[in-house]
Amino acid sequence: MTTERSDRIRAGKVAVVATLIGMGSYVLIALIFNFSLIDHLTSQVDARMGQRLVLAVKSGGRPVGSITGTPTKSSRDLDTDDVPIFVWKVTSAGANTPITASAPRLPSKKWVAGVSSLRLGPSTFEVRVVRFRSGWLVAGESLADIERVRDSLINAELIFGAILLVLMYGASFVVGIRALSPIARAQRRQREFTADASHELRTPLSVIEAEVSIALSKDRDAQSYRSALERIGGEGQRLQRIVEDLLWLARSDGERTQHSDEFVDLGAIAFSCSERFQPVAETSQLRLIFMKLGDEDPIVRAPGESIDRLVGVLIDNACKFAGPGGQVEVIVATHGNTVTLEIDDSGPGIDPEERALIFDRFHRTPTPGGGTGLGLAIADSIIRATQAHCTIGTASIGGAKIEVTWRLVVAKSAGYATDDDLFDA
Repeated sequence: MTTERSDRIRAGKVAVVATLIGMGSYVLIALIFNFSLIDHLTSQVDARMGQRLVLAVKSGGRPVGSITGTPTKSSRDLDTDDVPIFVWKVTSAGANTPITASAPRLPSKKWVAGVSSLRLGPSTFEVRVVRFRSGWLVAGESLADIERVRDSLINAELIFGAILLVLMYGASFVVGIRALSPIARAQRRQREFTADASHELRTPLSVIEAEVSIALSKDRDAQSYRSALERIGGEGQRLQRIVEDLLWLARSDGERTQHSDEFVDLGAIAFSCSERFQPVAETSQLRLIFMKLGDEDPIVRAPGESIDRLVGVLIDNACKFAGPGGQVEVIVATHGNTVTLEIDDSGPGIDPEERALIFDRFHRTPTPGGGTGLGLAIADSIIRATQAHCTIGTASIGGAKIEVTWRLVVAKSAGYATDDDLFDA
């Protein structure tokens, strides 16, 4: 199963769960709303029936104008849903007489004071019964209007719920895909990093194992053993460098969000690194040139150890690709409110399609140059941690140009080590 398909399946499951929770909430809210509305409408019916019964009691159980109305249809032809309220008088013997004209026939039954539902013809009625003299007064109103309101509301909620179901699932699926993408990328990078790290560590270990096996396979002279031990030592040093680089990356990842209150002179650090790499340049027959441009002191807010490691990685990388007889230029410049570190080399340069990848861990360009592919990853980690900006281009001397820019920290006085005297230009 591909990673993309796996992500879609997980996003689908998340969307289903989110949709079920959302629809459950929607159904609960709809039920509460429907119950409240029907209860409110039913309470109004009960209140109206109470008023009619009060009028009936005041009239002594005789028909009066506001109760009787003016009938224009026979009881058989009259639509009972159109008549708001009917009132009947029931004797103790059970005989009932309509007080309201055109009232439907009331069934004979045992009456009890209170409110209940009763089926009269095609309609369900809400009826209210009160004691009147030795018998009863019964008021009833059809619930057909309330039932129509209820049915219309349920139909509307079902249609809206179906649309909401589709929208919620679609939205949840999209959000799930977007939420899982960074996690999937991180997991993929972690798997790739683990595989690459295992490969890089296995290579020197395999060489060491092979050298030991060959050295112990038969008796040899002292020089042969010495040569084998030197090769083993070289592989051990390579192994140590890989482990140290991995530890640096792990530590820098953990400290990436930490704020640094240390202020360093980029020019001084770059000059010191250039001096340190002069023997390397001479061995490779390179010209390593340091230049400082601008009138301001190139002060940046960053840990000195990190800046020293960054400059060292970039110079080392430039020396590897410049080649014998080439040239490397280290330029520190201040422009307005920025400080720039520029490392140029006269090598083959970096192809545009490779520029976005050179900072990936264990990535190597097609151009031969050695290394483990961790140096520029360390540089990228430092650049991000110090809030710097990096661009890659073509140097004026023909090779690659890596330019890192920070905001310039300007001191009101020479003592720029205190926060009170500092401001960002």
